[in-house]
Amino acid sequence: MLGAAALSACGRGAKRPNIVLIMADDMGFSDLGCYGGEIETPNLDALARNGLRFAQFYNTARCCPTRASLLTGLYPHQAGVGHMVNPRENSPGYRGDLARESVTIAEALKPAGYNTLMSGKWHVTPVTDSKHNWPLQRGFDRFYGTIHGAGSFYDPATLAEGNDYVEPDKPEFNYTDAISDRAAAFVREYAAKPEPFFLYVPYTAPHWPLHEPESGIAKYKGRYAQGWDALRMERHQNMIRMGLVDVRWPLTPRDPDAPAWPQAKDKEWQQRRMEVYAAQVDRMDQGIGRIVAALRESEAEENTLILFLADNGGCAEELRENPRQPRARHVPEKTRAGEPVQLGNDPQVMPGPENTYQSYGIPWANASNTPFRLYKHWVHEGGISSPLIAHWPARIKNPGTITNEPGHVIDLMATCVDAAGAKYPQEFAGTKITPLEGKSLIPVLAEGRREGHSEIYWEHEGNRAVRQGKWKLVSRHPGEWELYDLDADRTELDDLSAKEPAKVAELAANYDAWARKCGVEPWT
Repeated sequence: MLGAAALSACGRGAKRPNIVLIMADDMGFSDLGCYGGEIETPNLDALARNGLRFAQFYNTARCCPTRASLLTGLYPHQAGVGHMVNPRENSPGYRGDLARESVTIAEALKPAGYNTLMSGKWHVTPVTDSKHNWPLQRGFDRFYGTIHGAGSFYDPATLAEGNDYVEPDKPEFNYTDAISDRAAAFVREYAAKPEPFFLYVPYTAPHWPLHEPESGIAKYKGRYAQGWDALRMERHQNMIRMGLVDVRWPLTPRDPDAPAWPQAKDKEWQQRRMEVYAAQVDRMDQGIGRIVAALRESEAEENTLILFLADNGGCAEELRENPRQPRARHVPEKTRAGEPVQLGNDPQVMPGPENTYQSYGIPWANASNTPFRLYKHWVHEGGISSPLIAHWPARIKNPGTITNEPGHVIDLMATCVDAAGAKYPQEFAGTKITPLEGKSLIPVLAEGRREGHSEIYWEHEGNRAVRQGKWKLVSRHPGEWELYDLDADRTELDDLSAKEPAKVAELAANYDAWARKCGVEPWT
């Protein structure tokens, strides 16, 4: 129930903290300046400098499942979103709609007296005529954002205010800025109230499409002329110097589907892809700066817990037009001015403007996930490793440090409940609630360590993994199990499965038991 733990978190009689939970979309482990990247992120860097960075924090490898786990403190299948929001009949773990046997952080915190606010991407329910699982029906007092998972940054599909769809409100509309500015406005409004608030800010940046005005891209013009190979080495050395990566963990080889930079074609276009991506991350950081400034101006920063993470690793998806299939709902046919939108990664078309719809592709995603391998979708370290920055001046014991305590997105519900002095319910609205899987991170913030999970599990699209202490058993569907000692080899280059058959058998049996409990089904 977390009641006793919560008393220790907020202190007996102490004013309960505000909580601001911010998430980037499709951003790699090494993109931020404070995680070794060259992208200018001074506001997140400042939160890290005065807060705590986690070096071994995990997501679920994909957008919808991570959001479901974050909101509920359960594994994705327990929350009904074992894959995406495309329902499977007679498969509770894959219903593609947030389960009624779960509660959201907002639903858990409202009974404790919190105002609950959201600005950004929802993506835990299908886009249909029903609004039963929209944010206002899942515990939030206020909502501005999108219901669907991706879309134009100039004219996003399913943009909504409360329970109503709305249109962009000005010609120069930018969705990242709109999320930031609405979140900052919520802070200014609700910091003046006597009750604490919970604010959830899930950005769509830097998820494709590569959309950014020329004014934002200009800062990065020419920055990536050295290519992805040099960028990966540069970031790897930065991460070693910072203490985020052990010097014993070599940089993984370049993805076999990525050419060496000297052999790459269309270099101007390739550079432009990463320039736009970097500018999208930069714009998000600027917006986070405005949110923090609103807290500071409201004299609320000292007792506000800010958490920042990413929903999965960098995304290697390549976008292509298929004339035999209708476009997805999130891809517009035309711009607001009536120009045709060119869908697909065409080297003859420079990304950025509203009439383009591109992604940054395998080689740059490989760089985003430095030093790891694989990407969003997979449960090797490149797909599931997330930055986590925690900032809470009133409570963090050793600001400016890095912790190697492992954590998982299921822990964020427990952390918020703990910090808020709330209770995770056994029953809600007449429905029995699945017991909480996560554990609070507050002991790590306040004391530097906690009694963590004996094991952490993953499954997405048949990709499977379990971590037990230093051991990680992982499989890339439809392949066999691989075993890694993450203390010595977190970049997963030395498969020990043949040398440690007993450990493989033990962890595989534990995985199978977990999969049965959570409703994981074979991937087909």
